[in-house]
Amino acid sequence: MHFTLHIWRQENRHAKGHFETYEIDNISTECSFLEMLDQLNEKLINDHIAHPVCFDNDCREGICGMCGLYINGRPHGNDDGVTTCQLHMRRFNDGDDIWIEPWRAKPFPVIRDLVVDRTAFDKIIQSGGYISATTGGVPDANNILIPKHKADQAMDAAECIGCGACVAACKNASAMLFVSAKVSHLALLPQGQPEAMDRVHNMVCKMDELGFGACTNTYACEAECPKQIKRQNIARLNRQWIAQAFGRDRKK
Repeated sequence: MHFTLHIWRQENRHAKGHFETYEIDNISTECSFLEMLDQLNEKLINDHIAHPVCFDNDCREGICGMCGLYINGRPHGNDDGVTTCQLHMRRFNDGDDIWIEPWRAKPFPVIRDLVVDRTAFDKIIQSGGYISATTGGVPDANNILIPKHKADQAMDAAECIGCGACVAACKNASAMLFVSAKVSHLALLPQGQPEAMDRVHNMVCKMDELGFGACTNTYACEAECPKQIKRQNIARLNRQWIAQAFGRDRKK
């Protein structure tokens, strides 16, 4: 297969970026998108054409959330429920033009080319996305009965890998789906209850402080999430936010 690649090149976060066009041939339909970029980089190096294209990746199994490319106007490309590393070239047609960009969001500044700094997500987790209260040992946890539907909802929310596709898809660069998933998987379980109100307050305030936008219910985040995290988590987050706000007012 032959493709014309239009790739965003940017030296650093302060430089002005631009698209560069490259031609690539002999790409197998079984090749993954990142493997195709590997082959492009080999060509750029061997033929002394340009500096290799920088992009993020790690496990290449859809687990770590490192890979994140905006491909033809969609986070992770033109397939549903997959990360960029799980996208295969058979999803494209021979001779296609492919436009490849980094995530576009103020809290995710470009480091170089297609690599963005997602430290903002780490800061949100550090603000409250954990359990520090004493909840007993493993035997105690196993003795706590949890309804199956609650356990299933918690596990579904915990599938979020923090790739940032929800932010990239949102016209407001909102991180509500990410935050709500992290809040939900703890809030639904008994172990997360002691810190539930503080967790919601701290994580939402940190999200706002970092410059993420507000949610306006377009649901683009759910549509583009590779782990298909549901928007119902955002509704749960909003309910918990209201509950903690009333609770803090009563304390005053």
